[in-house]
Amino acid sequence: MNEHSTNKPAPGKLIIAIDGPAGAGKSTIASRLARKLGYVNLESGAMYRALALKAIERDTSFDDEAALVKLAQRLRIHLEPTIGGNRTLLDGRDISSRIRERDVTEAASRVSVHPAVREWMVARQQEMGAGGGVVMEGRDIGTKVFPRADLKIFLDADPVVREQRRMAQQHIKGEVAVSVAAELRERDRRDRTRAASPLVAAADAVMIDSTSLSEDEVLARVEGLVALKLSREA
Repeated sequence: MNEHSTNKPAPGKLIIAIDGPAGAGKSTIASRLARKLGYVNLESGAMYRALALKAIERDTSFDDEAALVKLAQRLRIHLEPTIGGNRTLLDGRDISSRIRERDVTEAASRVSVHPAVREWMVARQQEMGAGGGVVMEGRDIGTKVFPRADLKIFLDADPVVREQRRMAQQHIKGEVAVSVAAELRERDRRDRTRAASPLVAAADAVMIDSTSLSEDEVLARVEGLVALKLSREA
């Protein structure tokens, strides 16, 4: 899929990119925004998690780039929109709950550092979003997947707040919470320092700090940006 085809969406159908670190709230915002707009929510993270799960099941090393690419080339990943968010299907099997578990989360962070894996994923993501009418969230959407997206948002928050949110989501307390916080910090480090498409805000992205904002307040700001963009293109 060449760059030209990824940047010619249907009239009135925007490509919206939402990037940011783990725990900033981008998955929830992307899902709610897509439902409101009647757009497709493309979860790049779910795709990496699907590959990570397959690697776990096939006992493929997370460090073996060539083996991971071969594994990816045989995958059938389908994101199926529902009222409650996407269902993730891997080779026809619903893995929506399984890919949110800690071992898959950690594995996804490790397999995603490989340039060849990311290249394969980016090509698939560009194909899925080429026609527009999509909200895509991840860590390199505005910089790599859709560098000419109609609207780019970088959603961030204080690291401590992001850790607290993640633990609340998973109902984690006590000693396990310390481990989860450490894993999130390590994931941040990998995301920001990897050689292939590191986590960084696109130069033309709108920055939103969600540290002191509620989910509804963040969504309202994003909806305002979308409305402004659509009015300018009308």
